[in-house]
Amino acid sequence: MTNARILLVDDQEMMREALAQHLASQSGFEVVASVSNHELAIEAARESRPDIALLDIEVPGLDCFVAAREIEKQSPNTRIVFLSAFCRDHYIEQALEVNAAGYIVKGEEPGVLHRAIETVGAGGTYFSEEVENRLVLGDDGLKVAAPGSTRASSLTQREREILRYIAVGMSKKEVASLVDLSVRTIDAHVRNIMAKLDLHDRVELARFAIREGMAPR
Repeated sequence: MTNARILLVDDQEMMREALAQHLASQSGFEVVASVSNHELAIEAARESRPDIALLDIEVPGLDCFVAAREIEKQSPNTRIVFLSAFCRDHYIEQALEVNAAGYIVKGEEPGVLHRAIETVGAGGTYFSEEVENRLVLGDDGLKVAAPGSTRASSLTQREREILRYIAVGMSKKEVASLVDLSVRTIDAHVRNIMAKLDLHDRVELARFAIREGMAPR
């Protein structure tokens, strides 16, 4: 690919603008959209049809993995690369579940992201070495090697998503509106999450989510 068209998502304006300027200065890279959240990313993907979407995992609001599925619907040829400050198994597992083409740990030298964009743009996949070391190739494709048997691993993808929203202070009504479910259904999910994790109120849920890296501090 001679010109990779890139959608960039990061909630920190200074970081986002700096990265957008840096990428735009590189030969063969074109930043077609730079937005602050995943809701806007879905709109931008529909409008600009980028080759690659760089999604920051820790952006508040709509879950990045839910957004990745929606971007795939809106722009099927867009390939997803996740960016995160952390190399956590549950992040990697969810990235693989949505067929991510890459996962880059923040703090790598700039050449890593450049190579990732070039590789993904050419149809390949690219993972930071730290992430790659956690992966094995099984009969059903890439998966995390010997994932830890933690309480968090007992949650479904929908339950992890709802836990993240609850942990950052959203009301059940707000979560219901965001994920297009009824408040009663959200309440049932929260009860299931509490039962699985053996937790008893929202404060304990928030502390658990932060400790497990499932919500920002």
